[in-house]
Amino acid sequence: MGVETKAMDWEDTVQTVPIVSMSPQLGALLTGLTEIPDVRMALWKVLSEYLELKSRALEERVVAFAAKWGMSFEEFSRKCAEGTLAEDAYSYEVEKDFWEWEQVITLQRHYEALRLEWM
Repeated sequence: MGVETKAMDWEDTVQTVPIVSMSPQLGALLTGLTEIPDVRMALWKVLSEYLELKSRALEERVVAFAAKWGMSFEEFSRKCAEGTLAEDAYSYEVEKDFWEWEQVITLQRHYEALRLEWM
């Protein structure tokens, strides 16, 4: 799959439009998987569904962490910083969960920004 650009002239304005090229096999796979004959629309559907699946999986992780600790990440983070968490904030389990939970929240924000920008 490659990306090239093509200059388009509309009313005395030149714009560069990206053109995506892919193998016929990949195009056939996309249209076959999605049952959409237009390759561009099929790719769009695959990407939007991927984004939805990733977002759903991340939300499940957030819910699991919140259930485990009985609080939101913001409260967990605050209690760790204040030293008011029921467990030692510097223990392996707490630090591991803190970093993983923070990563999940960061990825959620990233995917949401992509969704708002492109969908």
